[in-house]
Amino acid sequence: MLIKLLLLDFDGTLADTRRANTLAYIDALAEAGYSLDEETYVRKYFGMRCPEFLKDIGFTAPDDIERIRRRKIELYPTHFDTVSLNRPLWDFVCSFRRNGGRAWVVSTGHADNVANAMKYLGIADGFDGIVTGDMVERSKPAPDCFLQVMAAEGVTPAETLIFEDSDTGIEAARRSGAPYIRITL
Repeated sequence: MLIKLLLLDFDGTLADTRRANTLAYIDALAEAGYSLDEETYVRKYFGMRCPEFLKDIGFTAPDDIERIRRRKIELYPTHFDTVSLNRPLWDFVCSFRRNGGRAWVVSTGHADNVANAMKYLGIADGFDGIVTGDMVERSKPAPDCFLQVMAAEGVTPAETLIFEDSDTGIEAARRSGAPYIRITL
């Protein structure tokens, strides 16, 4: 079957954003009186949705979670000098789209974070759409985000190729029924 649609995770797949995300969280948490080191964040929390991560480290009040989440979003662009594009994958996406294929970013990240990083990298107009974790009821490892885009594009899982980096994303891809490729940056 012919592949008509590419679905790409953003953080850790299309772009290496690990350090920028980590430093933004560390800064936002320091302002809230909580100390977290880079190694612990990367080892235990990278890729986890913000509310779950903050609850896991002890923030339970919805107002505190929202305040820290918003502050992290504000601080994230101050660390964009540490973000880098997965150039070979980006070149592949550009070639695929030039030849009539469709490509979407499908990320558990917050819409503002993904949009800001894509703008910084100069790839904001390089996709047919974006779905983020705050746009679906059930986030990865549920396949909802992938299935939503397939339905919008009118393609089957067999006509879709997914690129992911995390175990959670791979599980969502597997559950969607589409073939997938694990990316390691």
